[in-house]
Amino acid sequence: MTRRTLLQWLDHQQSIHPRSVELGLDRVGAVWQRMGAPRPAPVVITVGGTNGKGSTVAFLEAMLTADGKRVGSYTSPHLLRYNERVRVMGEEAGDAALVDAFERIDAARGATATDAIALTYFEFGTLAALWIFAQSKLDVAVLEVGLGGRLDAVNIIDADAAVVTTIDLDHQDWLGNDRDSIGREKAGIFRAARPAVIGTRAPPAGLLVEARRIGAEVIRVGIEYDFSSHAAGWRWQYGKVAVDLPAPALLAPCQIDNAAAAIAALYTLRDRLGWNPAALVAAVGSARLPARLQRLHKPGAADLIVDVAHNPQAAGVLGEWLRQNPVRGRTLAVFGALADKDVAGIVAPLMAHIGQWFLGGLDADTPRGLPVQALRARMRAAAPGAGIEVHTGIAAALYAAAAQADVRDRVLAFGSFFVAATALQWARCNGWIEAEPAHPVSKV
Repeated sequence: MTRRTLLQWLDHQQSIHPRSVELGLDRVGAVWQRMGAPRPAPVVITVGGTNGKGSTVAFLEAMLTADGKRVGSYTSPHLLRYNERVRVMGEEAGDAALVDAFERIDAARGATATDAIALTYFEFGTLAALWIFAQSKLDVAVLEVGLGGRLDAVNIIDADAAVVTTIDLDHQDWLGNDRDSIGREKAGIFRAARPAVIGTRAPPAGLLVEARRIGAEVIRVGIEYDFSSHAAGWRWQYGKVAVDLPAPALLAPCQIDNAAAAIAALYTLRDRLGWNPAALVAAVGSARLPARLQRLHKPGAADLIVDVAHNPQAAGVLGEWLRQNPVRGRTLAVFGALADKDVAGIVAPLMAHIGQWFLGGLDADTPRGLPVQALRARMRAAAPGAGIEVHTGIAAALYAAAAQADVRDRVLAFGSFFVAATALQWARCNGWIEAEPAHPVSKV
C-alpha cells in the first residue's frame, strides 16, 4: 500500500471529524495513552493567552537554545508550511517525521475499526508534535496552547511551568463572552504547586480565582517580577535578581512583556535548568518570528509591514506601534478578516493611522473567511468616513496598495494569519526582502 504524503494526510485529517474545533481531552487523551503517553521532554513549558503566545514561545526557544539546551517548540497556526508548527533544535520537522507520527496516531485511534476515535486536524497535529518530541531526546519542550486552555489538546500534558500572556475577547463561541470566563478557561493549563506565570498587569478575576483553586504557584508581573526601561534597553527583576537586556528584535510594544514573562518562567525552573543571564541577553536581541510587525523592504518602493493582529487587543498594540513610528507619507492598510472576528473592534484603534484601506476577501482561503463585500459592509458601519477599495483577494489588494504607494508611504498587511501568509508569499514573488528592525525608544 502506498503511503500518504504529508499533504494527503492533512487533507485526510480534515475529513475525519465533522467539526474543525471540538474541545475536550477525552478523545485525544485516550489516543495518547494508546501511544504509550511518553513524556515529550523532561521539562515542559506551556504558553497560553489571547495574544503574544507565539512570541513568548519564540523567546523561550531562543533563550533555552542560547543556553545549550535541546529544545522542541510547538506552535499554531502555520503561515507558509505546516512543518513550521513543529521545531526541534530550531529546525522544522521533516515530512517523513510528520507522516510517521500521523501513521502511529491513526493506528492508535483504531482507524480501521467501527469504533475509531475521531480526532480533529489540530488534535492530530498536537499528538504528532508530542510524539516527535518524545523521540528527539530533548531537554525542554515548549508548547503553545491552541484555543483556550482547559480543554485544549495541549493540556493532556502536565506542564512543569505555564505562562498566560494576555486575556481579551476572542473565540467567544468556545470560551465565553467576558474576560472572566475566558480567564478561567485559560487558567486550566496551570497545575497545583507548579509555577503559573501571569504576564498581564490587569488579569481578569476569573484567571486569578481559578489559579488559586487549582493551587498553582502564581508569579505575576508587577508583583513577583517586573521590568523597566533604561537608556541602553530594559531591566528584568525578580526580588534582588536583576538582568539588563537589549531591546527585542521583535518590534511591537508588547514584546518586552512577552520576553519578561518568558524569563520569569525560566527563573522559576532554575533549579532544574540552571540560570544563565548571558543566554537571556543574547536571545532577546536575536529571537525572530514571522509576521509580527515584520518589515520588508524593496528599493524605490514603500516598505511592507506584515502582522497577524486579528482581534481588538492585538489591533490596539499595532495602533500604538504605528503612532510611535510615523512615516513621512501615508499608511495604506491591506485588511482581511474571518467571519467570527470583531471587525469594528479591530479597526477602531487603527483609524487615526490609516490613510486608505484596501480590503480583500478571505472566503477563497477558508470557509471561515469573510467575502469582501461583507467585510466592506462591516467597515462602512464601523468607519463610515474611511477611504475603502475592495478586491476579491489579498494579493489583488496588495498589488493595488503597492501601485498607489511611493517611498514615503508604507503598506500594512494584517487581520488574519491568512492575510499574513499571502502577504509574505506576495512579497517574496515581487522583490521585497526582510529588513533589519529599527528600534524606537520603548516606554515600559
